[in-house]
Amino acid sequence: MLKMKVTCERCSAKLGLSDQAFICSYECTFCAQCTEELKQECPNCQGNLVVRPLRRTSPTEVAKSGFKAKLETILP
Repeated sequence: MLKMKVTCERCSAKLGLSDQAFICSYECTFCAQCTEELKQECPNCQGNLVVRPLRRTSPTEVAKSGFKAKLETILP
């Protein structure tokens, strides 16, 4: 599962789950302004920075409705 980091690795700007952010294949995460300044190249691995997918809810909220919810009904 993709780790959704909450801050830009360069300027420490806060990044929410649905905020636009950019990542490389190693999940280095940058805000839009830093990505532009870096010319869409990760300073850590020199890979391309691409738009990070948006997530509306946290993974724990999604899991609650599936497998985790079934376990809670089985286990006391």
